[in-house]
Amino acid sequence: MQPDQRLAPLHQAVERDLLRPLDVAFAHFLAAEDASAATMLPLLGALTSRQQADGHLCLDLAMWEPLAEEAAWPASWRTLLHAATADMAGLTRSTLIAAAEDRQRTSSPLVLDGSRLYLRRYWNHEQRVAQAISTRLATSHTAPAHLPEQLARLFPSANTSGPDWQRVASALAARGAFTVITGGPGTGKTTTVVRLLGLLQTLQWKEQARALRIRLAAPTGKAAARLQASISTQIAQLDVDDAVRATIPSKVDTLHRLLGARPDSRRFRHDSSHPLHLDVLVIDEASMIDLEMMSAVLAALPDDARLILLGDKDQLSSVEAGAVLGDLCHRADAGHYSGETAQWLLDTTGDRVDAWTQSDTTPLDQHVAMLRHSHRFGVDSGIGQLAQQVNEGDAVKALQWLGGSHTDIAWANKTADASSLTDLVLHGGASRFAAHADGSQPQGYRHYLEGLREQRPHAREGAPAFETWAQGVLHAFGSFQLLCALRQGPFGAEGLNRQIAGILHLAGLIDASREWYEGRPVMVTRNDYGLGLMNGDVGIALRVPDDTGALQLRVAFEVAGQAGDATPRIRFVHPARLGERETVYAMTVHKSQGSEFEHAALVLPGESGPVLTRELLYTGITRAKRWFTLLALPDTVTYCVGNQSRRQSGLLHALDRAQKMAVAE
Repeated sequence: MQPDQRLAPLHQAVERDLLRPLDVAFAHFLAAEDASAATMLPLLGALTSRQQADGHLCLDLAMWEPLAEEAAWPASWRTLLHAATADMAGLTRSTLIAAAEDRQRTSSPLVLDGSRLYLRRYWNHEQRVAQAISTRLATSHTAPAHLPEQLARLFPSANTSGPDWQRVASALAARGAFTVITGGPGTGKTTTVVRLLGLLQTLQWKEQARALRIRLAAPTGKAAARLQASISTQIAQLDVDDAVRATIPSKVDTLHRLLGARPDSRRFRHDSSHPLHLDVLVIDEASMIDLEMMSAVLAALPDDARLILLGDKDQLSSVEAGAVLGDLCHRADAGHYSGETAQWLLDTTGDRVDAWTQSDTTPLDQHVAMLRHSHRFGVDSGIGQLAQQVNEGDAVKALQWLGGSHTDIAWANKTADASSLTDLVLHGGASRFAAHADGSQPQGYRHYLEGLREQRPHAREGAPAFETWAQGVLHAFGSFQLLCALRQGPFGAEGLNRQIAGILHLAGLIDASREWYEGRPVMVTRNDYGLGLMNGDVGIALRVPDDTGALQLRVAFEVAGQAGDATPRIRFVHPARLGERETVYAMTVHKSQGSEFEHAALVLPGESGPVLTRELLYTGITRAKRWFTLLALPDTVTYCVGNQSRRQSGLLHALDRAQKMAVAE
């Protein structure tokens, strides 16, 4: 068979890293499906496939030409793309591409919706998500008569400087079937949702004398464990009746466990035919949810159930395609509340949101609340101010702030080298910081390794002593984390982990001459339901006594306690039983989402690239609670701040269309 000459340029694009082999394979499939197709059609298919791999839901032809210039695509390709954009309607004459409004051609591999070209599977997901959200936006619960009274009880603070956004968010959630609560670190998202659940259960008992079935979930095991620990503590302090408190769950599942993931399959046990048994579903860290997972969640949700999403809209988007939370919160900063909503909030909560009302409102706007006051980062917090400047896209102020004399920020104006890494790894760069108000100082990895040796129990002290010791080692390790942008290369997780292990080995703190050694930190990279370990869980290899008293190497993980128990437990696992895992002295910023550390250090490469974005820098900064260290050149910081991630999506367009169709019907 003669090679298809139409596709020769695609193979050249693979060599230039503009396309993946998988993208070219898809182009070959399209060419075989329609041998008479113009050259541009397989090319468009390959580009759409590549867009999906880069996190976009579609290829927006109206935006592609300037992007093609930036990416230095060949001139011949730009000519073909220009022809495609000039005659987009003509593209659907091919059997490969169907128009979105064409309900007859449902098997074409590509769908053209306006100027956006989709792989059909992702177009289908987007339509389902839009339709499901549209239905919920139109499903308003009648505000209970006791709502103002209970809001005042659970949110008693009188904030004279502005609205109590936690109270506003809870009020909106109490009257709607779909609510999004967004806010930066320390703005009280977890506190809000605990009080909201107390509010909903109290109102339910007063109205119907039965408890709501509430489930809590998060995208990863780490995020689920963190939420469970936080919620368990706060429920005990909640100002509700004891009978109500007993009905508020603290157990948090991963989304995969909640939906019933089927091994080696993209399908779940719970779907539209077998919905979840619940009245309220709360999902934390929603910025990590991709479009396909959101589609699965909404499909499995009962028609009369409430969905409440929590997350930071400014964090990195999901690893897989889509930016669902970012799309839904695209106007959250300005509020965009209608006059009717503003008046209802004033009557119900006493909070004035006039400054956040607009004339161009949508139904979605009335279901989104943004928490705006950080309880973690005050006005004098260097970390908080730096995060805000990055978020606002002000590179000049960010660099000035980095170079200032802030006691919680250290900036090494260079890329990571042996000297700076050694100082961080062994001492946490403590000489660059002032001690915290409580006298504590930033630590490096020497801290947990020395504590591991000095605090080891005697074998005769028994299992409880070793569990307490292991928990102390894990907490000491978790006080510091080195973060990076890439997985590979000298400034990526793999290269940095090798360098850090070498530094610790030379310092006599670990024996890195073997794969498994005491003190090795590892991260699970794939859910293991048999062991009860989730993707993102971190453990440390420790020598603990077996049944005979002999010390054996086991990996200690901190896992959430049973529902209602806020105390985490330690699980020891034989190294041979661990499946996919990796050393984690350094982790990518993506992997760090859902975590926070006393001291976070971010290492950025000297070369610019698409992965270096404003969202990545903001997310890295906001992983730090007390101290933040940045190893990066000024040009890299400037590039990150100016490179805002804009994932191509048609979700809001699809949502608007679904709402208009519902009104027309």
